[in-house]
Amino acid sequence: MARIEISVVIPSYGCVGCLEELCARLDKVLNGLVSSHEIVIVDDRSPDNSWPLVQTLSERYPTVRGVRLSRNFGQQLAITAGLQAACGDSVIVMDCDLQDPPERITELLAEYKKGYDMVLARRKVRSHSAFRRFAARAYFALVSRLTGTAIDGSYGTFSILSRKVVNEFLRFSERDRHYLFILKWLGFNSGSIEYAHEERHSGASSYNLIRLLKHAFSGVLFHNAVLLNWIMYTGLLLTCTSFLTGGFLVYRHWISASLPGWTSLAVTILLSTGMMLASVGTVGLYVSRLFEMAKGRPIYIVDTECGCKSSMSKVGQS
Repeated sequence: MARIEISVVIPSYGCVGCLEELCARLDKVLNGLVSSHEIVIVDDRSPDNSWPLVQTLSERYPTVRGVRLSRNFGQQLAITAGLQAACGDSVIVMDCDLQDPPERITELLAEYKKGYDMVLARRKVRSHSAFRRFAARAYFALVSRLTGTAIDGSYGTFSILSRKVVNEFLRFSERDRHYLFILKWLGFNSGSIEYAHEERHSGASSYNLIRLLKHAFSGVLFHNAVLLNWIMYTGLLLTCTSFLTGGFLVYRHWISASLPGWTSLAVTILLSTGMMLASVGTVGLYVSRLFEMAKGRPIYIVDTECGCKSSMSKVGQS
């Protein structure tokens, strides 16, 4: 098989109106940059029936390949499936909605050629709503505070990785994963560029509030067991508080015939009960993740492919 210099991995969901323009712009940019490339579109079982268009694009452009998953596995696992399929010496990951301008690949590649193992793109201007920008800043500030590791939320999936980084990324077997968190954990020599996040070409984002909250919580669970540590600290604090409160009540029993403050006592009981239930629930979340991993199921399944120039396992890494 001929050597491929660069692969572009594009997880696709709800982007039927963007794919044709995206492939045209990518093909134009990459033809002027490298001697060989491929564009891997991963259809995450999009509800807009975009697979026929992916097949058409793979016939129109010899460099376009399509990978269709058996069901919707989510953006993070679609990226993983694309990285598994990619054959290039280096791999670019980008969104399908054209908010990551293909023309910025020139800057990404120029920075990468300085000797970095990977280069991430930082969004200096974001096209998201004010609420989503605020929520993102709050989330990454919270994660940074909990984990003790500074995480900049202005970085997205737009990036270029060396083959070495891709191979190490594919060793991860967690189902609940976060692309940027894995890259942060891997380390390696990393560079960055800045770009303006453009408006979505067409359609609407599939990330509603519920999806964003689930993704955020999965990111916290993936990063480490920090929630379990905070539960322990909170439990120790409540234990100390209960000893102090108990001592105070015994003292009031000896100096006063009546004991006012039953409301505060009831509130304390309710607070303690709530904390215990929340703690048990959080521990249960970690146990459920362990249970999912222990079953050894594949993290994604490939249904079909088109425009393929290389073989790919039908079942994702377990």
